[in-house]
Amino acid sequence: MKIALIQMKVGTDKEKNLEKARQLVLHAGREGARIAVLPEMFCCPYANEYFPAFAEPVGGHIFTELSRMAKDANLTLVGGSFPEEEDGKLYNASFVFSRDGQLRASHRKAHLFDIDVEGGQHFHESEVFSPGDAVTVFRTAGHTFGLAVCFDIRFPEMFRCMALRGAEAVFVPAAFNMTTGPMHWELSFRMRAVDNQLFTIGVAPACDKYGVYHSYGHSLVCDPWGKVLADAGENEGVTVVEVDLDEVGRVREQLPILSARKPQLYGMKE
Repeated sequence: MKIALIQMKVGTDKEKNLEKARQLVLHAGREGARIAVLPEMFCCPYANEYFPAFAEPVGGHIFTELSRMAKDANLTLVGGSFPEEEDGKLYNASFVFSRDGQLRASHRKAHLFDIDVEGGQHFHESEVFSPGDAVTVFRTAGHTFGLAVCFDIRFPEMFRCMALRGAEAVFVPAAFNMTTGPMHWELSFRMRAVDNQLFTIGVAPACDKYGVYHSYGHSLVCDPWGKVLADAGENEGVTVVEVDLDEVGRVREQLPILSARKPQLYGMKE
């Protein structure tokens, strides 16, 4: 299965961001991708002051455009994320559309990005967003996938839940910064892949040193052994990676971690 990582720069013009995303998704379709993945906040600068102004409800313009992109490119589209508005609350939400443009899955970021790194990044996503409360898995193309957003990658329990529900790969639209990215981006995706013996796919905005937010970039695919199959670097573009999802079963058979749970060893009940 070919999966396209769409690493794009994100500006302050929503329509230009949507049009750029559309052209890159169509390019992914022409390259034979079965699934394409956009980055976190692909149509909105990653900054608290922009989120309310760019927010839309389910069924709004961004949602409709993502549906149309999937249908026109004839692929399953993991639509990055955008600020979703519902009942006066905002969520950092991701939506998945099937090849016929129908909604397949959605996930609201459960672990909001609230950090204070001494000498580095200060950011409190919770000043604007409310957290989601779900573990998200879905089926498409005969396989089961998980869906998470950025900071969710740091919480192994969520990924174990997805693995136990059958996920063979997890898509993570994300936007690590220049403080945490060099230290933890690749490490986090390799850890979750090895922990749960599945593929992890992280897709971030391209690095834009003149933009509102300085994303680390380096969209990547890790296999169930923790090997990095592709790294998109810093620049804008589409990286198409061919993955063999049957590798998940082979690895789990050779190293039966998920089936060897023994809670009683830790004083826990089944």
